[in-house]
Parts: sequence; structure tokens; C-alpha cells
Amino acid sequence: MSEWDVAIIGAGIAGAGLADALASYCSVVLIEAEAQPGYHATGRSAAFWSETYGGPDIQPLTSASRGFLANPPAGFSERSFLSRRGALHIGTSADSANAKAMATEFANSGVSLDPANPDMIRHRITGLRENWTIGLWEPDCSDIDVAALHSAYLRAAKRKGAVLHCSSAVTSISYRNHGWNLETASGGLRAKIIVNAAGAWSDQIASLAGVRAIPVRAFRRTVLQLEVEPLAAVNLPLVVGLDGSFYFKSVAGGRIWLSPHDETSSPACDVAVDEFDVAKAIYRLEQVVDWKVKRLEHKWAGLRSFAPDRLPIIGRDPRIPDFFWLVGQGGFGIQTAPAVSQLAAAQIVEDVLLPSGIEPSRYHPDRF
Repeated sequence: MSEWDVAIIGAGIAGAGLADALASYCSVVLIEAEAQPGYHATGRSAAFWSETYGGPDIQPLTSASRGFLANPPAGFSERSFLSRRGALHIGTSADSANAKAMATEFANSGVSLDPANPDMIRHRITGLRENWTIGLWEPDCSDIDVAALHSAYLRAAKRKGAVLHCSSAVTSISYRNHGWNLETASGGLRAKIIVNAAGAWSDQIASLAGVRAIPVRAFRRTVLQLEVEPLAAVNLPLVVGLDGSFYFKSVAGGRIWLSPHDETSSPACDVAVDEFDVAKAIYRLEQVVDWKVKRLEHKWAGLRSFAPDRLPIIGRDPRIPDFFWLVGQGGFGIQTAPAVSQLAAAQIVEDVLLPSGIEPSRYHPDRF
């Protein structure tokens, strides 16, 4: 039975980022149930970095991650993971209160968020229908190269000695002699600390370990890829409804990625698209712009996992300190990965510094 300092269960962006942050200080094994890491939430991201996404309690993690994502450390990546796009948060006159509330929430945060007048909104969104006159402009919003970031974390962790086991679903966990014994589909191992980075499956891992579960719930999120006319419509910022009912952006090849911003409760599974959500997304788009949808080219759904207060859970279990929680990243796990990885690592090994400006207690599991 192999022995490790830390066993991280789940090799999505959370587990991969933490493995990189820890592997210089201790031995690390990444345990992934799927045949490839990042198959579920990480591999189905809408791929944007927005300081307003997730709200003001998530923003410090997003802002603290910007430097790493924009200018990665030497040897980690030769290029930035971010490309500037900008975001327009738009609404009708009925959304005036939403715009005011959002501006107030981020007024003292350092986030660039400016009023957008109707002329500016129409200049940036070709074919916008007349009633969309309220807007906020977030100039720093960027696209994230999710696949490149996730791969870079896995490569960096491997270079430092971390080992990845795929197709290794955990079947049993027991605590004996000051350590954890884990049985997986690919064999047994022993670790001093377990990190639960299993996303939607986090409660199942806690149950196997005999740890009191934290009620993390999974929700389905739908994204479509559309071909639309006119072609000029695809030179877009990220466009987000102030009422939370849609977002869309242009992507390579003259296409649109569109989501109805759905959150439908789901069991932990390889989630599939519901056709009602497809129809809802296209209907909502048609209320915003006068484009012709020529073709639905691709559709997919992913799981987003939330704690009851919609903040991530990062820290040692208050009852069983050798069990570490790293779950509940919702839809903001990619954009906060650098800060979250450092925050988690700093609570596992003393040599890692806490990220500047982050209060660990805000995300600690002892709040439940």
C-alpha cells in the first residue's frame, strides 16, 4: 500500500490547483474517478473571468487570482490564460433597481464597473432590441483558457512529484493509526490527510470517511453553441442579463455561446441537457436581439455545486482535522483557482503564505 502525505480526491481544477500548490512541500496523490481529469464541471465551463460573478463575497478570490492568470509564473506557462473581452450587464427599465444594487455592491471593491448609456450598449451589441436601455460596463472581464490552465496545473504538479491516478473511484475510507486507508478501483493507498475536492460527489466522500456531511447541492447549467445572422453579431463582449436570466458571448468561428443561466437541482451524475432549457435559452436570446438563429451546433450541460450560503468550503473539518474540505465552487471555480489553491495549501502546510486580502474564516467549514 503506497503512503502519501496528502490524498486529493478529485482532479478537476480545484484538486489540480491544490496539488500544484502542495507538491513542493509534501507528497501528493490525486485520485480521479473518471478516465480523464476535469470531465465534469471543469471541462464544461463557459470560460470567463469576471470579478462580479458570484457576488461580492467571491470577488476577493477572483481579484486575487488575476495576477497569476494574466501573468503566470515562469515555468508554469509561457503565455497568459486571460484575453480581455469586457462584459455588459444589461436590462430593461424594469431592471433599474438591479443595476443600482449591483453598482452599490461593488462600489468600494476596486472592481471597474461603470454605467453604460443606451448608445454605448447598442454600439457593442448589434441588433439589440429597443427596450434594453440599462447597462453596466465591466471592462476587465476576460476569457479564460480553461483547458490550458487545468493542464498546466496537472503538469506542474507532476513535475514536483505529485502522482495522478485516473479511473480510480474511491470505494472505502477508514481512519486507523493516525492516517487514512483508502480503497479505490485501482488499488489501496494510505494518506495522513484527505482533501475532499470531489465537487458534486463531496457528500459521498464525506460519508465514506465517516465525516458529517455538509449539504452541498449540485445544479445543472446549460450552454448552447449557435450559428447566427448577421455575422457582425458575433463581435461581442460577454452579455449578462441584470435579472440573471441569460448570458452569451461570441466565440471563434463566428459562433455564440448562450446560457439561460439555469440552476436545476440534480443528483451527482454525468448530467445531460434538458430540451426545455434549450428552448428557454433561445427564446430569451430572441427577446434581447433580432438575430436569426441559423443552427444549433452543439449543446452541453455541467454541474455547479453550492453550499447553502453559495460560498466555497475551504478548510479542515472542525471535528476531524485530517479531513480537508475543498468544495462548493459553484460556477466560479476556474476564475478563483489560483487564490483558492493557495488559500487551501496555506491551511495544510505552514510554509505556504495566505493570499493577500483573503479572510480564511469566511470560507471555513466550521460555519455549518
